[in-house]
Amino acid sequence: MAHMCRQLTGSAASCAGWVGVIVATATNDWVRTCDYKMATCVRMEELGSRGLWAECVISPALYHCVALDQILTLPAYVQTSRALMICACLMGLPAILLVLMSTPCVRLQNDTSAIKTRRARVGGVLFILMAVCGIISTVWFPIGAHQNKSLMSFGFSLYAGWVGSALCLVGGSMILCCHSTDSWIPSRDSSFYYSRKRGTATSVDRPANHAKSAQV
Repeated sequence: MAHMCRQLTGSAASCAGWVGVIVATATNDWVRTCDYKMATCVRMEELGSRGLWAECVISPALYHCVALDQILTLPAYVQTSRALMICACLMGLPAILLVLMSTPCVRLQNDTSAIKTRRARVGGVLFILMAVCGIISTVWFPIGAHQNKSLMSFGFSLYAGWVGSALCLVGGSMILCCHSTDSWIPSRDSSFYYSRKRGTATSVDRPANHAKSAQV
């Protein structure tokens, strides 16, 4: 029961982290920039918002965005962050499916505990890779933006990426840890049947021997 609770908790945290990564990828409020001096931007209430896909101007009377569609002229940190965040979003779906199919309540044909453990480990590794991609992107992007323009503050998209990456890392680690501890528990495939008459232990790998011993 404790193993199932840990796995479900890790799966829920990873799913929430995947949603955070998708939100960070789709929105353009990664960093807030200022083209003038900080005091001038605060007094005029005019800030610039920069994300993976567009640059926006935010003011009380204006909200205008310009798409970053010139791929060849974009800085390296923008292109790399785009690629990493897209990879993180794409890895989320197979990771969730693998972890869900490894739960005890889901039974597939010819399923064994070893196969379920492998599925869960692959899903946990994918979640950790998602977290690594998200962390690299959300750390590198503000550093690159600060070198090109004056960085004033972080946007909510960046916070969503940080929280989502942290949840994916925690959830994937929980999934891997709970299955690594349960791998020492003997499964039914390697259990033994005790015969009362002969007082010996017989493997239950062959159902015919098990039925003969039961009749005796």
